[in-house]
Amino acid sequence: MGDQSKRARGQWGEDRACLLLRRVGYDVLDRNWRSPELHLRGELDIVATVDDVIVFCEVKARRRGAFGGAAAAVDARKQEQIRLLAASWLRSSAADYERIRFDVIAIDGVRLQHLEGAF
Repeated sequence: MGDQSKRARGQWGEDRACLLLRRVGYDVLDRNWRSPELHLRGELDIVATVDDVIVFCEVKARRRGAFGGAAAAVDARKQEQIRLLAASWLRSSAADYERIRFDVIAIDGVRLQHLEGAF
C-alpha cells in the first residue's frame, strides 16, 4: 500500500471513529492535534471528553487483519509518544481535567473495536 492510500485509510478510520464517539455521547475537542513544542513529534488522533473525563484516542485502521490486528500497532513506543503528546495538550489547554484516559479504536477491515482505557 502506498503512502497516499495509507493516509486515505487513516483519514477514513478517524472519520468513522469520530462518528462512533459522537454517537455514544463523546464531545470531540481536537483531531490530528500537533504539539507546539517542537521537540515532540507526531499527533493525537482524537481528543474528546465524556463524563468529565478527557480521552486521548489513538485510531489504527488496517485493510485486513495483520498479525495481532490493528490494536497491536499501538505498542509501548507509540503509547509513550501519545502520553507525551497528551501532557503537552493538557499544558496548552485552558481546561482543567481531573481524570484522563487513553483509548484505542482499532479497525480491521471494516470491523471497528473501541478499547476504553487501553493503556
